[in-house]
Amino acid sequence: MRVTITLACTECGDRNYTTTKNKRNHPERLEMRKYSPRLKKVTLHRETR
Repeated sequence: MRVTITLACTECGDRNYTTTKNKRNHPERLEMRKYSPRLKKVTLHRETR
């Protein structure tokens, strides 16, 4: 049931991180605050389709 997802920065659009999630327990899009190397600061990263 776990699928691999990609997290993209909402400010610059770079796809910096990959992680897994269980789609049955969390069907909504994942949002996390992660470090963006291009911007050199912590920004909101959202799950991409």
